[in-house]
Amino acid sequence: MAEHVSTAVVTAPQPVHPASMPAPAPATTPVSVARGGPTGRPRTRRLAPGPRRPYARLLGPLLLLAVWAGASGAGLLDPRVLPAPWTVLHTGAHLWTGGTLRTDLATSLWRAAQGFAIGLAAGVVLALAAGLSRTGEALIDGTVQVNRAVPTLGLIPLFILWLGIGETFKVVIIAIVVYIPVYLNLHAALAGIDARYVELAEVLRLSRWQFVRQVVIPGALPGFFVGLRLAVTGSWLSLVVLEQINATNGLGYLMFQAQNYGQTDVIVLGLLIYGVFGFASDSAVRLLERRVLAWRRSLSS
Repeated sequence: MAEHVSTAVVTAPQPVHPASMPAPAPATTPVSVARGGPTGRPRTRRLAPGPRRPYARLLGPLLLLAVWAGASGAGLLDPRVLPAPWTVLHTGAHLWTGGTLRTDLATSLWRAAQGFAIGLAAGVVLALAAGLSRTGEALIDGTVQVNRAVPTLGLIPLFILWLGIGETFKVVIIAIVVYIPVYLNLHAALAGIDARYVELAEVLRLSRWQFVRQVVIPGALPGFFVGLRLAVTGSWLSLVVLEQINATNGLGYLMFQAQNYGQTDVIVLGLLIYGVFGFASDSAVRLLERRVLAWRRSLSS
């Protein structure tokens, strides 16, 4: 059998992008799996995703809220244990009108924003340094893994001794909680870039900056967004704890004071606000991910 071998001459470096590489069929193409039916004839099951429904993720929380309201209206829940949704809503409106909730809400948002920004920048810089340099990986990766193994909230007493009980230690703890998932997922994404893209970049004789901009960054973005979603959730979880330690304002402080006075409705209100913030921030990251990775087609999308 005769074999035909074609040669290609590279005349000049051309931009390369992971999206330009041959990829499987788009996820919008139906994929069928044959299965035997009751009559013995094969049946097909569609694996391709249907039309995207932006508000489908709200169905679960809304169903839980409906069950809560129904159980409260039927008298199945003790108001001292779990107040009715309308009671919590009335409490929130009263605290907002009085200005207490607005002040605590603004304080919590500012703390979370500061810690998140610092942790995000640190995680990205460390991951790039460790992922693009063997020396950086030798110096950074082991240190981060040790930090990961130490419970972050267990560092609170030490940071209070070092930084005092003001705002600084709270922001630092949030930053540590944020940078770890960003670093881990981005570093793993950098290490998992397809070797074919690296070989293609060498064939095209791309400079290091072109290689980073056109191959490394697009190839690592999916892992980065996974770490970003975990970091957003972690920032709110750490904020709940930090604002109940030597704080004078914030949602956590509001909940701590409500605990002392037995105000269950205020505690539930604070938890609901944290939940709404977490859901909204995660949805914002998912929306940004879909926009940035519009070129990436897969069943998971």
